[in-house]
Amino acid sequence: MTSHKYDVVIVGSGASGGAVAYTLCKAGYKVAVLEKGRLIKRDEFSKDELAYCRRDIVTPNLFDEYHVIEEEVDGKWEATPTYDSGWSFWNGNVVGGSSNFMSGMLHRMHPDDFRLKSKYGEIKGANVVDWPISYADMEPYYLKAEEVVGISGKYEKHPFEPPRSTPDFTQPPTKENAVVKLLDKSCANLDIKSLVTARSVLSKNKGHREACYYSNFCGSYGCSSGAKGSSREALLMPALATGNLTLLSNSYVKLLHSSSKNAVDYAVVIDTVSGKEKRIEAKLFVVAAQAHESTRLLLNSANKFHPHGLGNSSGELGKNLIFSAGGSGQGELREESLKMIKFEELMQTGLFVNRSILDWYFVDHWWDGTFKGGSVEFMFEHQNIISRARKNNEEHGRLVWGSELGEKVTERFTKQKSIRFEIFNDWLPNDNCFVSLDKTHKDKYGMPVGKLRVGAHPQDLKVGKYIAKKCEKVLEEMGAKNIYSSVSPVPPQNLIAGGCRFGNDPETSILNKYCQSHDIPNLFVADASFMPTGGSVPYTWTIYANAFRVADQIVKVLEEKQIV
Repeated sequence: MTSHKYDVVIVGSGASGGAVAYTLCKAGYKVAVLEKGRLIKRDEFSKDELAYCRRDIVTPNLFDEYHVIEEEVDGKWEATPTYDSGWSFWNGNVVGGSSNFMSGMLHRMHPDDFRLKSKYGEIKGANVVDWPISYADMEPYYLKAEEVVGISGKYEKHPFEPPRSTPDFTQPPTKENAVVKLLDKSCANLDIKSLVTARSVLSKNKGHREACYYSNFCGSYGCSSGAKGSSREALLMPALATGNLTLLSNSYVKLLHSSSKNAVDYAVVIDTVSGKEKRIEAKLFVVAAQAHESTRLLLNSANKFHPHGLGNSSGELGKNLIFSAGGSGQGELREESLKMIKFEELMQTGLFVNRSILDWYFVDHWWDGTFKGGSVEFMFEHQNIISRARKNNEEHGRLVWGSELGEKVTERFTKQKSIRFEIFNDWLPNDNCFVSLDKTHKDKYGMPVGKLRVGAHPQDLKVGKYIAKKCEKVLEEMGAKNIYSSVSPVPPQNLIAGGCRFGNDPETSILNKYCQSHDIPNLFVADASFMPTGGSVPYTWTIYANAFRVADQIVKVLEEKQIV
């Protein structure tokens, strides 16, 4: 077995792994990033719906690598491998990870998100705790992510908009569709404040990256101009330019090996092309493979020193997995009922809606009660051609064919445009949402797959439904037709956190406040695993910010030779 040694080995090349690599390489340390997937260069990305949305071009084949999902059915937990359900919990296994394919709608967490237990007290059936750090600890790193990754936006004062240490963004907002005039006016009529959404998409050129060219296909697709603030573009490419980064794609990490109780000494890695196994040695290891997979790796790395998984003396590894609760809805804007703007302006392709609502982030009203609410993003229906066309091939339980189908598709594409909202509210951590190892199912490399029990807290649904009704009224005010919404306990697979909760007490958490293992000083976990609660916004900006924060601590550890 061949061996290679570095200062730091990072498992995973997504948002968190990229931020750590960027910082350490800029500081002069020799870093290896291990990525299971392949490298896709900027000019290789296309807008091929079949390839990116209907085939496994950037995720593993589910018969090779999969998960087992436990869902409650009629009061019993039933386990189903994802190769049977088709429900994929892979989110972009390529260099840069899922950050290549995000829509890039970002928000900072609110200061009170860091102290939910203090604010609301105990919630029956939920394992809510305060964070061991505050918003003040994170704010400089939110700003760093904004500047390094490239986040465009416009700051507007709002009771639930987190405070900033700078007056505004360095990049103005991306270009907007005229529908924002109608949306803003409709919100104002309902005494609601609509805000410009921050987006990790460049509106101006930045270094080697070109500004957005408004392709009309952003989310689910890689960016061929470099405008999207992916780990690959914003972090790994500058890290490579330092000469200190070794990027090892097609590298599947089976386990982290430890020859003592207090240190990891090497990663056992399989080259996914040749099938050969090798060991990668380092002074320090950073796990950043996405929450459920990072947890699985630590569980699969159990040994005589750590019989229940690396760093799991507390027994908390895998517990309190969280997703993003909420739901979505949409309505149709048609020419005959359109107000304020011209239909031709509405139908212009490529431009963003770029609007969000934070008015219901915290609800404290004599009629509705007091509870943690959530945020809302507005956007157009995803523009994928095939999926939009398929929505017209059935009517009253019968399939539609021929000229009738043609007429319906033509009308959908030329006579209306669907506007959509997505709700993000807290997924309350609870005892029925966790990741463990499956004892019978293994991936093609012979390693036990992750078993995810997905149980939602009833409060999550109440909050989501409350906000959905508010959003439907916004669409009604806009003149939309055929309005509907859906709020369910089934989570989105692209927003996963928890499993390696951080905290000050080693008996109740896996990591300390710097995301360093309580048990193993040369082991850090930098992805969303650390999060005890997720806030009511997408996690990505917080993942970037926290990874920069963790990276600064790693630099201190290495400088002070705390780890040799």
